[in-house]
Amino acid sequence: MRFGGTVFFFIILFAMIAAFLAFRLYAVLGKRTGHEQPLPKPAEERIGAPSMPRTIDVVPEVREPNSRAIEAGAEQGLRAVISADSSFDLSQFVEGAKNAYRMILEAFWKGDTETLEWLVEDEVRAAFNQAISERQAAGHVLDNRLVAIERAMIADASVEGRVARITVRFDADIAAVTRDNDGNVVAGSLTDAVEAHDLWTFARNLRSDDPNWKLVETDEV
Repeated sequence: MRFGGTVFFFIILFAMIAAFLAFRLYAVLGKRTGHEQPLPKPAEERIGAPSMPRTIDVVPEVREPNSRAIEAGAEQGLRAVISADSSFDLSQFVEGAKNAYRMILEAFWKGDTETLEWLVEDEVRAAFNQAISERQAAGHVLDNRLVAIERAMIADASVEGRVARITVRFDADIAAVTRDNDGNVVAGSLTDAVEAHDLWTFARNLRSDDPNWKLVETDEV
């Protein structure tokens, strides 16, 4: 009887130890520490974010800079440009056109035909080169300075086949002086800027790898 009592005692002891260990295990694993990852819900219970509608067939809106730079008659043409070239950005184009305006004018004034070669198309370049040649033949040197571009507005835009064309109206102040070979002033003044109002048309083949727009036509307003 004593042996049986001993066995019974150990059974009770082991049961108590097992219960204690089970309690300790629950105390550690049963509590949330704040670092646990939430359990994934079953597929039928998951509510994902609604998928965005595809915009491939949506007519793109004209992306404009903060200050409106589009004349009313050019909006439809700009939409055609954006539809044909989804990477077109109006703000970047306007800033690029202003930089081109400055660079082309300065190259023309200096007689820098190499710079003109990659900024303008053949017809405009031929006209510029002729004017430069006539100026040099007369012994004249232009001492001009672009004081400020007061406004650059998209006046017209279109897509014909693969070619996009955008016309920009520039209102600028230019200090213009013409000197002879001895440096004497022939015409103009650096102290009094004159207003210039130009219409410049830029074009780009949308299928070309060249992202640059070139000047293809100039006119005065």
